[in-house]
Amino acid sequence: MGDQREHSNNRGKLVDGKATPRGAYPHIKRVGDFLFISGTSSRMPNNTIAGVRKVDEMGSMEFDIKEQTRVVLENIQDYLATEGATMADVVDVTTFLVNMNDFAGYNAVYGEFFKKETGPARTTVAVHQLPHPHLLIEIKAMAYKPRD
Repeated sequence: MGDQREHSNNRGKLVDGKATPRGAYPHIKRVGDFLFISGTSSRMPNNTIAGVRKVDEMGSMEFDIKEQTRVVLENIQDYLATEGATMADVVDVTTFLVNMNDFAGYNAVYGEFFKKETGPARTTVAVHQLPHPHLLIEIKAMAYKPRD
């Protein structure tokens, strides 16, 4: 097993009040002046998924990419805040969409958090699936926030 000691220049943390990661990784990790946000979804602390609504007694579901995107970005905001950072400190974003037909809705909400001229570099890719069948989107991010 590798060295599990915490190094002052390399530390991760879980954020209270957020969904527990489904694997052995932190919500956010600081390495020097960089912050790395693990892939973040709209899963809530009680393991429900924001942006999902049951529409009938037969179990039909309705999915809202805008709501899921908003919750993902709000989660990322909250993770950054634990290190004194904001969305303005984000320098790179990678977004995973299950369906590129959701791109317009995702992009509209993304534009509420970031602007073209000052926002981070971004890559958006389609993936076959995410860790839960109700998840439409996952975002990972990197921020630059020097320590005070």
